[in-house]
Amino acid sequence: MEFIVCSADRMELYPFPEDATMDFDLGGENDVEITCTRGQMQMGYWVMAPGTEYCAVIEEMEVNTNTEEETWRGNAVRKLLEQYIIQPPSGQDYRTVSGDANEILESVLDGAYGGLFSFSEKESEIEVSSYKFDRYTDALTGFTKMLTTQNARLNIEVIQGGPNEPFEIMLFAVPIRDLSQEIEYSQDSKVNISIEESRRGINHLICLGQGELKDRQVAHLYVQLDGSISQKQYYKGLQERTAVYDNNNAEDLNDLIDGGTEKLQEEMNYKKMSLEVQDMDLQIGDIVSGRDYNSGLSLQKPVVQKIVKINNGTLEIEYKVEGEE
Repeated sequence: MEFIVCSADRMELYPFPEDATMDFDLGGENDVEITCTRGQMQMGYWVMAPGTEYCAVIEEMEVNTNTEEETWRGNAVRKLLEQYIIQPPSGQDYRTVSGDANEILESVLDGAYGGLFSFSEKESEIEVSSYKFDRYTDALTGFTKMLTTQNARLNIEVIQGGPNEPFEIMLFAVPIRDLSQEIEYSQDSKVNISIEESRRGINHLICLGQGELKDRQVAHLYVQLDGSISQKQYYKGLQERTAVYDNNNAEDLNDLIDGGTEKLQEEMNYKKMSLEVQDMDLQIGDIVSGRDYNSGLSLQKPVVQKIVKINNGTLEIEYKVEGEE
């Protein structure tokens, strides 16, 4: 992986300085922090790695007159998408879309950031039908939720420009890779994993909506054995754990249940996994698995965060999976 410093108009200038350090976070803060000697960066410059989604625009600087170093910070492409809001059309409650996922990405982001993004001319073969974005959601969250319904994810890739041409930021939809069947991280793989399981969570949530006293909307949600949530009770007796979710601002019963479901997912039993991977390049959204033979614990989780660190020319990549702090 090669990082390149580019000008404000996305033209390549020079390789990332060997004596500089970089901390590039995708899936968490979606930003970059660079420490380098003076004169190596400027406001508005870009740092990117061709063929990856590591790309950020530098828009913050910190300097101390007693040192020869400067600290620069910037937003990754994912942060730019977080700061672009999908608004419902005038006179409509929601932005509703249908069609090929790539065409939807282009239609929603048409002209965003002065035409910063480019889009694949090929169809993704991922069809979306009458999907309603949440009102005033950010583009990253909106696209992620939409594509998840089709077992797909957003792919971001920097396309290196030709001579005297700026690099492009290409957005397109791809199926989620389930690597859990072909790759399992366990004692045998010599990869460090940590799996945590808790059965102390809430499995019965009493949801309170609009109304007063006996007229108040009430819905009961229950966790099932497979981790799904329904209105039929599974855990009883000593195994039942109950809590209350109070939301008198819910628009209707469906809205109350949706909010209660999200709350119960946060409070229910869980399994967590953390891992360190050195032997392959994973993408945000890829599904991996881990197993501990001694305890019998096993878990499949999607990758949600990638952190690249460069120090004295040495590059390290750290991955985090869903539920890992």
